[in-house]
Amino acid sequence: MSKNSLSLKYQIFYGIGVSYAVVDQIFAQWVLYYYLPPENSGLTPIMAPILISLALILSRSVDMITDPIVGFWSDKVDTKWGRRIPFIAAGSIPLALSTIAFFYPILGNEWVTFIYLTCTGSIFFVFYTIVGAPYNALIPEIGKTKEDRLNLSTWQSVFRLLYTAIAMIIPGILIKVIGQGDTQKGIRGMVITLAIFSVIPVLITIFGVPEKKLSAGKKSTESLKSSLKIIFKEKSFIFYLLGLLFFFVGFNTLRGTMNYFVEDIMGLGKAEITIASAILFGASAVFFYPTNRLCKKVGYRKPMLISLALLVVTSLVLNRLGRGIPVQYGFLLFGIIGIPVAGAAFIYPPAMLSEIGTRITKISGSNVEGMCFGIQGFFLKLAFLIS
Repeated sequence: MSKNSLSLKYQIFYGIGVSYAVVDQIFAQWVLYYYLPPENSGLTPIMAPILISLALILSRSVDMITDPIVGFWSDKVDTKWGRRIPFIAAGSIPLALSTIAFFYPILGNEWVTFIYLTCTGSIFFVFYTIVGAPYNALIPEIGKTKEDRLNLSTWQSVFRLLYTAIAMIIPGILIKVIGQGDTQKGIRGMVITLAIFSVIPVLITIFGVPEKKLSAGKKSTESLKSSLKIIFKEKSFIFYLLGLLFFFVGFNTLRGTMNYFVEDIMGLGKAEITIASAILFGASAVFFYPTNRLCKKVGYRKPMLISLALLVVTSLVLNRLGRGIPVQYGFLLFGIIGIPVAGAAFIYPPAMLSEIGTRITKISGSNVEGMCFGIQGFFLKLAFLIS
């Protein structure tokens, strides 16, 4: 294995910048809760469930279209700060502001509120892509060796999990402290606090990672059509996308049904849902380092196949929970599932795509890594919609 050419400092400074995972978790956990709250939440439903679903589907559709466009755009840019950093810098504050905007809807007319939610969601996802796609494309941009790219992906995974945990654990405390019994005030205060927090670590990446100095990437001269042709000519990229799609359809379905397993099958409460999530993702965190070391020794193919096989087996076993398998083994199963998730959901996707993007660049002579990550974003959103 090649010796690292990227210092540990830059690897950590890169990983710290994935703090946009905080607003991602806010969207996933609190937007629907705010617009369609449970009965005893202290909030009033804002509009009909069907309109909420339609607004979010429409905004997600805008997001899917934006992903490859932003990736292509970042490939074409050439500034003194690099190709990717300017996008991260330009999108971070608008992303935080659009997150806050979800929780200040225009009320009085349900259709006006529907339009507001659709537009706010679309703006949120556009800026999420403007930050996220170029951020991921920094891996092949500044990682000169396979080991560099694997390490960057691992540090991204470590910090992504940390930020997600913060965004899952801290809100309840902030709502109570800020709201003082007023749920709406507490939620708004919590969102503003975490949205501001999400911007601060990104600044470390923006000012701490000298992309232009570290990167050998050059501005792409390809058109959108020729970029697509170059990328999809690489068969490994197509196989990667299909595998990614099927995995995340299954993984998103698993995450969406965890509440069902804990409450309906295991007969436990909402507090235990948090414990189950902590066990699953905690096991993933523990196995980040072993997964990194294993990939350095044997590559990605075998560990990925083993991870997928283990996920299939454990998911099948989980489906037998309460039907032949005692429910007290539920938490143990969630912990076992977390082991292959460390690689399959966190480390492998950015690391593997970085290798594919680097290979495409070497073969074609065109730097289209941003477009590769943009297309990946499209398939990730497609997996979300399917699941």
